[in-house]
This record gives sequence, structure tokens and C-alpha cells, in this order.
Amino acid sequence: MPKKAVIDVPKSLDEAAQFLAQIGKEQRAVDKIQSDLNAKVDALKVTAMAGAEPHQQKVTQLVEGLFAFAETHREKLTDGGKRKTVEVPTGTFGWRMTPPAVSLRGVEAILESLKSLKLKRFIRIKEEVDKDALLKEPDVAKTIKGVSITQHEDFVAKPSELEVEIATKVNKLKKATA
Repeated sequence: MPKKAVIDVPKSLDEAAQFLAQIGKEQRAVDKIQSDLNAKVDALKVTAMAGAEPHQQKVTQLVEGLFAFAETHREKLTDGGKRKTVEVPTGTFGWRMTPPAVSLRGVEAILESLKSLKLKRFIRIKEEVDKDALLKEPDVAKTIKGVSITQHEDFVAKPSELEVEIATKVNKLKKATA
């Protein structure tokens, strides 16, 4: 079992202030490392995209050429429409229908039309638990099987020069210092 690191504990409010200053310094170091990594990843992405661009353009041109050939000879290649896929020694090409998809514009008007046409079978009514209502009546909510209301306390450290605060669940901290 690995040994726990000894945790320093401030002995005064002044030392607590120094701890916050050190937390800020360490977090800035972490942020800088992360920022440097993100910058390097972004630069690599730009380089990779620039390198891939001519290949992508060539692929597009080749697909367009293959399509022009296939469309011109479709009747013969598909055996009069009996096949959709053409096999050649280096692979396959052909035509494929996508699954049907429904697109909606003006959902409110569509719903009104469906209601007036008595086509309610095309309207879905979604039931879901109202969590806000449960939180308003926690004593009643807790009596319902499967419902629990949880809450935890965070310990928050926010060095003055950092935009973000560092929050840790108190229970986790208590376990770590036990």
C-alpha cells in the first residue's frame, strides 16, 4: 500500500494566505502547461490540414470523375437496374438509397395542422419527472421510491489573480486527511 504524502497545514491566517498564493502559482503553472499543449496541438492540426488539403482535393476530383463514368454507363454497370454495386479488382462503387428522414419547418404550425386534421397519432407526448417540483417539496419527494435528494459541501480556494476557483468536495478532502 503506497504511503500517503504528508499534508502541510497552515498554522495561522498569514500561512493560510501564503497557501493561497502558492495554490495560485501552482495552478498558473498547470494552466501554462495546458495552454502550451493546446497551442502545439492547434499548430499540428493546422499543419496536418494543410498537408491533407491537396490529397482531399484529388480525392474529390477522382470521385467526381468516377461518378461521371458510372452515371454515363449506369444501365450497363447495374445490369438494367438489377444491381446497385459494381465490383472491380480494386474495390466497389455504386448507388445507395439513404434511409427515409423527416425534416420539419414550422413545428408549431405542423402541430396545429395535425390536431385540426385529427392526426394525433403523429404527435408524441413526452412524460418526464419534474425535478424542480421535487426539489420544492423535498420531504414528500424523499418518500417516493427511487428518488433521493443529495447535496454536498465544497471547499473553495480562489487565489486573487486567477479567474477560476478550485473547488473540492469536502467529503473527499476529509478522506484524504484522515
